[in-house]
Amino acid sequence: MANLLQQVLGQASLPIDPIRSPTFQPEGKGGGEFKAALAEAIGRVEEARTTSVDSVNRFLAGENEEIHNVVLNTQRAELAFEAFLQVRNKVVNAYQEIMRMQM
Repeated sequence: MANLLQQVLGQASLPIDPIRSPTFQPEGKGGGEFKAALAEAIGRVEEARTTSVDSVNRFLAGENEEIHNVVLNTQRAELAFEAFLQVRNKVVNAYQEIMRMQM
């Protein structure tokens, strides 16, 4: 028990590192995961939009495209865009909240 107490007291006297403010990391050294996730999300929304436009164009051209497929593709594209918009709004709100924080 005495050894444990001496170890704890010995560790308590170690110096504490000072708190440092966050530093700016230039592009290319960090944030690549967020950038990749954002690019992938934008790609998915764009792919849904393209599929929807192609489906509508095939239907209007009289090709073998059924109306229910056109409606489904259009709704998928709309839902993907609305979901992406909501995520963007949440990210912007989080950024604004961080900027309002006092340092």
